[in-house]
Amino acid sequence: MKVTLLGVGLMGQAISERLLKKQQTLTVFNRSSEKTTVITAQGASTSQSAQQAIDASDYCLLLLSDAQAISAVLDTVEVNHFFGKYFIQMGTIAPEESRELEKYIQQRRGFYLECPVLGSLPEARTGTLILMAAGEKMTYQACLPVLNILGKNPRFFGPSGQAATVKLAMNQLIAGLTSSFSLSLSLIEKEAVDVDQFMEVVRSSALYAPTFDKKLDRMLQRDFSNPNFPSKHLSKDIKLFLDVAKQLGLNTSALEGIDQLLDKTIELDLANTDYSAIHAAINSDN
Repeated sequence: MKVTLLGVGLMGQAISERLLKKQQTLTVFNRSSEKTTVITAQGASTSQSAQQAIDASDYCLLLLSDAQAISAVLDTVEVNHFFGKYFIQMGTIAPEESRELEKYIQQRRGFYLECPVLGSLPEARTGTLILMAAGEKMTYQACLPVLNILGKNPRFFGPSGQAATVKLAMNQLIAGLTSSFSLSLSLIEKEAVDVDQFMEVVRSSALYAPTFDKKLDRMLQRDFSNPNFPSKHLSKDIKLFLDVAKQLGLNTSALEGIDQLLDKTIELDLANTDYSAIHAAINSDN
């Protein structure tokens, strides 16, 4: 297959590595061209424009940071270059933003599928991402050859917007679980309780989530380097969730506190570190 990837951030690079490992013909475009250097060295072709990249393939994966970035890139492409192409939107955007993007692409006679993912860089490199798709069923079926390389048992949810909703819901859980665990761990540390004993209790209870152990050492060591999912991206997603939830009349007071903690994390110059850096904000004196 010939696949184009627009957006080569952390996840884009990892997905590129997976596609190349599976011997797919890959073309990449990124507005900051220096990010394509590693992927090009591994065998991908680099295009000088999004339009050129789209022309090179049948499938185009959108891994841009947000809906505004997607629009900024796609608006540079002439209308006739969308014809017959499959656009798979894999980032985190609002449900209504996804539906509007679907209209935009379909008006240009392209095909659209939203397919945000759960998992981080190791899962992307090994093809074990959790894929959540929505859109037209025939488009989903046509995209399965690509999706099956990136994850096992892709899930189809229905019309566009539904998978985007699930993705926002899951990222809200990421923020909630991480901040709650951090606060409990901070109390344990402040009171000099044995952390190992505390974790034994947590693991034996119905409250345990595997993410606690994944983030434990980072929090204890205050080492948030080499992120799979940076704090700034979680902060962006939580603000997006808040906007959508408020429009639907949901009480978001608990999440607003977490949003403030993520703002503090970024103020501490930890925007590009692992999102477990929220632990630093919880333990900040001001």
